[in-house]
Amino acid sequence: MSQPPFSPAQARAARQRIGLAPEQVTFAMGQLGVVRTVTALLCWEAGTLAPTEVELFALADALWCPVPVLMDLQPRSLREHRLARQFTAERLARRIGMDPPAYTRAENDHHWQGTDRQTLLLAEALGLEPDRLLRVISQAGELDELLRQAVEGRWKQYTAPLARLAGVPERTAAKALRTLHQEYAGFHERYMGHLVARSDHARLKEIAADRAAWLHALADRFLHLVS
Repeated sequence: MSQPPFSPAQARAARQRIGLAPEQVTFAMGQLGVVRTVTALLCWEAGTLAPTEVELFALADALWCPVPVLMDLQPRSLREHRLARQFTAERLARRIGMDPPAYTRAENDHHWQGTDRQTLLLAEALGLEPDRLLRVISQAGELDELLRQAVEGRWKQYTAPLARLAGVPERTAAKALRTLHQEYAGFHERYMGHLVARSDHARLKEIAADRAAWLHALADRFLHLVS
């Protein structure tokens, strides 16, 4: 799973706001069962490393700071709402009575197939009204489809509908789409470069796997860029 959205500047500001030294923060995280070094914390604050989901939750608790503040966004996708409530995918799946791999697929593919009861339990766990949850899920599916079309073709024509879905100005959406289109083109260039150079098959498979993982996280990446 990809790293959660994270703002080094917000993490640093949150620590300074309550007057804690890095050593005090890592001590507090250790008390929560997540033992990390001061060096790791400073790397997060510098932006050279990013915390995992579990590390993000422990850091938020240690800093007495809501997770969305450290992510520097308002939750939009199903995953972001889950993170905001400090659930791992497995813990949330078990809470709503769903097989964890099935829940993870639903989150990654932006396609919800839970039962009515699971949907109600999910809405309750995330603090959302059921109709609001269904809008989040359905919008995510539409968002994912439009984004894939945008990065694989001429992205400019998708700026307006994606801006409406994300609730952001068209200029903001256009900037994010340009970045995503360049990232997608980078996978193609790498693949073709290795193909021309007759690299071994394992290297080509690695690039293809990286591209597939990037596409799975495309909606989350877009929402992070426009936040």
